[in-house]
Amino acid sequence: MPSPIASLVRGAVTSPFKQAGRPGAELPATRLTLPPAPVEPGRLAAYSRICGFSESGALPLTYPHVLGFAPAMRLMTDRAFPLPVVGLVHTWIEITRHRIPKPQDAFELSVYADELRPHRRGTEVTMVTEARLAGELVWESRSGYLSRHGTQQGTGSMPPPTLPPSPTTPATLPVVAEWPLAADLGRRYGAVSGDRNPIHLYPLTARLLGFPRAIAHGMWTVARCLAETGEPGRVRHVRADFRAPVLLPSTVTYASDTTRTGNAFELRDVTGRVHLTGRTAQDRP
Repeated sequence: MPSPIASLVRGAVTSPFKQAGRPGAELPATRLTLPPAPVEPGRLAAYSRICGFSESGALPLTYPHVLGFAPAMRLMTDRAFPLPVVGLVHTWIEITRHRIPKPQDAFELSVYADELRPHRRGTEVTMVTEARLAGELVWESRSGYLSRHGTQQGTGSMPPPTLPPSPTTPATLPVVAEWPLAADLGRRYGAVSGDRNPIHLYPLTARLLGFPRAIAHGMWTVARCLAETGEPGRVRHVRADFRAPVLLPSTVTYASDTTRTGNAFELRDVTGRVHLTGRTAQDRP
């Protein structure tokens, strides 16, 4: 399977020939599947460190999504995929685990495109990643990606998704942590996740796509928020909506309100602008 970098190059070449939102556009029925394979301990350890997960013995809830990144990129950069990959904006993600995954599990991973629908600012596609053990579905994620057309792409504006939003997060969520984010965070996370999209790497490459400087990966922000819960192994479901990009370097605040069954959380900048909202559901103690 081509590397994510090779897929990005192919996507950059094919994107100008794709017309987002063209009448009659259809998603390919292709389902890409990786055979069962063990998790690489070194890569997992590096991922856990950069996202703030402890050595709890549980696989971070977000990690199978990282394992599925390469086949997802291959699918989205294929000629049959109707949307240009350059300029796609990750707008939301939902992750559900059906049983607690372990680092030693050898998952069979499948990725496919599920829905293509109009959005007030373009066209949105839902990408699905599934992890199975001996044929049993043990983990799945659904992500929304927006292709904007009729407006300038790459401005950094992340409109709300058209799916039913996550429950309203109270405006009074207390701040519980503050994180200074280094300028090289995107490069370091890209090295362990495989996602080396130019918008995350350097100010120059980000500016070429309309951002004032590099931005943090949305999946890093979700993972970092989950790690901050203190009991990530208990989280069985998370929904996160990406509201605005996190510029690098910067300082962000993590706010949350936890109950026995889950928590609501936000990531904000120092002025109070909301970058991300989310809610988790947890196993009962």
